[in-house]
Amino acid sequence: MSISVKLQVFEGPLDLLLHLIDKNKVNIYDIPISMITEQYMEYVDALKDEDLNVVSEFLVMAATLLDIKAKMLLPREVNEEGEEEDPRAELVEKLLEYKLFKAMAMELKDKQMDATKSYYRKESIPPEVSNYTPPIDLNEVVSGIDLTKLNAIFHDVLRRKEEKIDPVRSKFGKIEKEEVSMSEKLVDIKAFMKNYKAFSFRELLDANSSKVAVIVTFLVILELIKTGFVTVRQDNTADDIFITVINDPDLIEDIEED
Repeated sequence: MSISVKLQVFEGPLDLLLHLIDKNKVNIYDIPISMITEQYMEYVDALKDEDLNVVSEFLVMAATLLDIKAKMLLPREVNEEGEEEDPRAELVEKLLEYKLFKAMAMELKDKQMDATKSYYRKESIPPEVSNYTPPIDLNEVVSGIDLTKLNAIFHDVLRRKEEKIDPVRSKFGKIEKEEVSMSEKLVDIKAFMKNYKAFSFRELLDANSSKVAVIVTFLVILELIKTGFVTVRQDNTADDIFITVINDPDLIEDIEED
């Protein structure tokens, strides 16, 4: 399902997510991550020609949504009370908090609009008061100012202007979209599986793998687990993931991407 939006409508990624949730009439406590992520990524793709300051916040949320989508494919983690943890819980909490602040902001705006509807009767204000302008003594305004001080003020203004420039972001270039498809990544992984029957997840990755490439590689491994071509083992949460090939890689069919 494609979406048509104006980029100026949304103040940030949470604002966009709330719009998609309302648009699709879904329960905010049970967000269909796959569908919402797909529509969100369409919007992010439309941002490729926008300013980096605008795009960066939406890219961070895109990575978060892909991470949640990946976790939804895995068995749920169990907390100390023995209850399954929902990978969407933290996102739902942020959305509810943002929705609350947005409602409060709208209410304050309404109060401000109501305040502007209050007027004083013009005839109740004496003309000498409404027309009064405080006198300005130009000699007092420029007293003690000479060319040396004016030059110092000018350079101070220039210095403040330079300090407002972000030394890091000002050097950023244009974001280039990185195309990494699951089908292309599957070809590389199949070739790797033919040479190695047991390997770690880190060994699958190139030295310069981007975040997108890491996520796509992880999704392909999840698909291979689901179709019974590999098994995985991880001793501890922060340890590497070890993968064992249990079926002929030549039998792997192409992955259909959502």
